[in-house]
Amino acid sequence: MAKIDAVLFDLGETILNFGKVNTSKLFGQGAKLTYNYLQSLSQPVGDFKKYSRKNLSAIRWKYWVSLFTGKDFNALDLLKKIGVACGFNLDEQQWRQLIWLWYEPLSKVAAVESDIKQTFIRLKNQGLKLGILSNTFINASALEKHLEQFGLLDFFDVRIYSYRFGFRKPNPGIFKLAAEQIKSPCENIMFIGDRIDKDIRPTLRLGMTAVLKKAYTNNRKRLPKGACMVENLSELPGLIEKLNN
Repeated sequence: MAKIDAVLFDLGETILNFGKVNTSKLFGQGAKLTYNYLQSLSQPVGDFKKYSRKNLSAIRWKYWVSLFTGKDFNALDLLKKIGVACGFNLDEQQWRQLIWLWYEPLSKVAAVESDIKQTFIRLKNQGLKLGILSNTFINASALEKHLEQFGLLDFFDVRIYSYRFGFRKPNPGIFKLAAEQIKSPCENIMFIGDRIDKDIRPTLRLGMTAVLKKAYTNNRKRLPKGACMVENLSELPGLIEKLNN
C-alpha cells in the first residue's frame, strides 16, 4: 500500500460543521444584512421584498440548473449581474463585502472541533500536504474569510472550489485536478468527506484512501468496502500513522 503524503478535505460537514439549517430563515437574514449595507452606500435598492425575491429567485434558478448540468455557479458573479442591472455601483471590495453579508448568517451557525488546530498541526508535523476540495457556489472570498476567522486558512496548500471549474464531485476530473495541484498521485492521497456518493465512492475508484466523516448526511448509511470512518478529525493523525506503517 502506497504511503499517504497528502490529505484532501471536503469543507461542509467535514471541516465546518453546519448541521441541518433553516435555509429560508438564513437567506432572509442575509437579504436584510445586504439590503441595509447597500442602503448605507446609497445604492438604488428599492423595495426590500422585491430585492429579496429577485435575489432568491435568481439563486434558486441557478441552483436547479447546476443540478441538471453538474456545474456550479459563482454566486458573486450572479450578484454582480443582478446588481449592475439594478444600477448598483460598487468597487471590488464592496462586492466581496456584499457576498460575505449574504453568507454571514450561515457562518454564525458553523462550528469546528475544539482541537482542530492541534489536529492540523499534527498532520503538518507528519510531513503531510493539506488541501480543500469542495462543491460550492459560494465565492472563495467568503469561504476563506470564514476559515480565517477560525485561524485555519493557512494550513491548506491547495484550495479547490467547484464553481471555478466545469465539473464537480463526484466527477473524477475534479479529484484528478486536486491531485495535480497538490502534487501527489491518487494512491498517496487520503480524501475525507461526509458524502458517500460524492466523496467516498469516487475516491475509492481513483485509488485514494477514502475516509467518511460521521455526520447527519450519512446517518444509517452503509460504509463502502475499503473505506474508513472517523467521528472526529482528531482521529486522522493516528489513522494515517497506522496506515503508513
